[in-house]
Amino acid sequence: MRLFIDHRTDYRFSEPQARIVQLLRLTPTSNEGQNIIDWRIDVDCNARLRRARDGFGNETHMLYIDGPIDRVTLSVTGEVLTDDRAGMLSGAVEPLPPMLYLQTTPATRPGAALDDFAEQVKAAGGSALSRAHRLNEALADRMTFDPGRHAGARDAASTFAEGHGACQDLAQVLVAAARAMGLPARYISGHRFSDVEGSKVQEATHAWAEVHVEDYGWIGFDPSTGRCPDDRYVRVAAALDFRGAAPLSGTRTGGGFEELEVGVRVGTSQAVVQ
Repeated sequence: MRLFIDHRTDYRFSEPQARIVQLLRLTPTSNEGQNIIDWRIDVDCNARLRRARDGFGNETHMLYIDGPIDRVTLSVTGEVLTDDRAGMLSGAVEPLPPMLYLQTTPATRPGAALDDFAEQVKAAGGSALSRAHRLNEALADRMTFDPGRHAGARDAASTFAEGHGACQDLAQVLVAAARAMGLPARYISGHRFSDVEGSKVQEATHAWAEVHVEDYGWIGFDPSTGRCPDDRYVRVAAALDFRGAAPLSGTRTGGGFEELEVGVRVGTSQAVVQ
């Protein structure tokens, strides 16, 4: 599938800022399931971008802006060719061993209830692959996906207790549960095209999880749909949890408060997303 992405972020500040520093995880890399045809980041002011790669293998950019400045707009546009590989990942940059992804973070602590849930899924038996699929399907049945909800700072245990959340919240729940079952798992941020009721645009970022299964490698699972990612997905960044794969994070020097507005459009035609 040929997908076009338009990701815009607007910062507005109540007082001029002296300096802004942001870490951007907005750029996908090619693998055997996706080929990046074109990708660019534009800033509507005098800024410096320094390209790098983080410890998880994600392509990053450090953004530096010297003030005074009271508003900034980041525009990310790209074209990606994708294949349906039934969630199986290969050809990606992998600087870390899978076993590292068994470690728990504050955001992915499962808590007693999610631990019990994971144990019930595991106790049903079967291969590691079948257990991973069963976990994804069970969470999709158990949890309610709130597509209009913004991801907050909730940990996996809190989301599981509430029974609903944004795709980012549900991805963290699956990561926590898989690790509780002894399966390495990581959080994935990216984009998903959804042709709902004839719509050609998906106005949201997306998130899912990847589980490492022996003899198969990394496989994607999306608990918001109960399925594996297909050619409608564009994989951008991987990490232990939401914080490590957040599209934007950073600091500013200056007083007052900030307003942040993010708009993401994913479509099958460049004309549609613009």
